[in-house]
Amino acid sequence: MRVLAIGAHPDDVEMYCSGALLACKARGDDVFICCVTNGDKGAYGMTSEELAAIRRKEAQAAADIIGAEMIFCGLPDGELFVCDEHRRPIIDAVRKAAPDFIITHSPNDYHPDHCNTSELVFSASFLAGAPNVPGAECIESCPGVPAVFYMDTPTGMAFLPTEYVDITPHWDTKRRIIECHESQVQWIKEHDNLDMVEMGQVMARFRGVQSGVQYAEGYRQLEQWPRMRAERLLP
Repeated sequence: MRVLAIGAHPDDVEMYCSGALLACKARGDDVFICCVTNGDKGAYGMTSEELAAIRRKEAQAAADIIGAEMIFCGLPDGELFVCDEHRRPIIDAVRKAAPDFIITHSPNDYHPDHCNTSELVFSASFLAGAPNVPGAECIESCPGVPAVFYMDTPTGMAFLPTEYVDITPHWDTKRRIIECHESQVQWIKEHDNLDMVEMGQVMARFRGVQSGVQYAEGYRQLEQWPRMRAERLLP
């Protein structure tokens, strides 16, 4: 199976769905991660250019642990809008990955970039298979309209999972993946007085309690024709 996770910033996928991606790799799936923005706004004491370079390296290091192929769209952090210009690189990412299913942000997430990414993925994943929609990538291998799963919000606010993935065997690796994003661990600690690793563990334990395992991630499927499948797609 081919899996594409699309996050707004370089750490979103790692924070909210890397456990499922590790489980996908363990069952033999091809995994792709698309980072929509360059994450150049969230840090003290460095320029946007410096931060973007650091975050790209952090994202690549995390992807290397997962065994995923990275796709960087390079759009500016905090300036992501629902428009054709910003949708086209996501269409190209979908065409390149040719996924059986996509994981992305919930439409009601907390950050504007997250919400806009969710809407862009909805339309891009539908249009990627249309021959006359322009883009840099060829559509020949794009398998129609892929299924979409929304990943959890940072604290589970207004998010009720319909499916769970047991990440108990992968939690220690997920911790290392989150820790790859050293710049953001520091930024969130300074800006929000939160420990990203601790928050990730609390959320995984909470979803684990709900689903009868030690650690889990929660997901909600986009229930819409023609995206539904008879078989389970998540690991």
